[in-house]
Amino acid sequence: MSSNPAPASIELSQLRLDTAQALLASDEEITSPEADSPTGYLQQLIDGLCELSLKDPLTGLANRRQFRAVLDREVDRVTRTGESALLLMLDIDHFKVVNDTYGHPAGDIVLQAVAQTLASCVRPMDTLARYGGEEFAVVLPGCQAAFGEAVAERIRSIVESTSIAIEPGLQIRVTVSIGGSFTLPWVKASIPTWIERADHQLYRAKSEGRNRVCLDFPPDSTVSAEEKGLLFYHLPDPTTDEMAPPISDPADSANRK
Repeated sequence: MSSNPAPASIELSQLRLDTAQALLASDEEITSPEADSPTGYLQQLIDGLCELSLKDPLTGLANRRQFRAVLDREVDRVTRTGESALLLMLDIDHFKVVNDTYGHPAGDIVLQAVAQTLASCVRPMDTLARYGGEEFAVVLPGCQAAFGEAVAERIRSIVESTSIAIEPGLQIRVTVSIGGSFTLPWVKASIPTWIERADHQLYRAKSEGRNRVCLDFPPDSTVSAEEKGLLFYHLPDPTTDEMAPPISDPADSANRK
């Protein structure tokens, strides 16, 4: 069995790395070719460019490309494990008024401040992304429906109470509308449909007055005690028009043994 030939040594002088080096010029972790091996230096450049390609340049959050990759992984995880997940879509209310009143530089400050506030509200395992414009998205793995509304409401409340200094001596506050949708356990969800459902709830939050949370809860498939009891009754006996005695629950019989 033949082995692959060893790669030829890398000559950095033969590569056009000026643009890559300029993009990463502010990254202190990138060492000089003289201080490290050419291969190690090139790997640092590649890793740095990959990181840049997955980040929103203004806020430093995950961009749409990374957000989509996270959704792909999360859908697979939900299908395998049966755990639920929550997707939140958030939009800054009346953001155009901020830009029109204070200017676009102030709008950028607001976007950065909201991004930092949102980052302080999520877990390390969650993914926070700038979806576009003044819209953000959060993917929350393992988030039960019972807790989803409390999580979203906490985010909304913290954003509302945070003052943003857009210039010396001038602070403003903004609010966000939040829409969310849960995945169905054990179901291979369609990512476009999942996003569409969360977007629909965001639109609902906007139309109902903004600065509020609207969630699309999964259907409750729990069988109540009454329904369970009815499952173990025979149909009426047509000769007597009386209900036959109940059938014992197999689980109860097993427990008595």
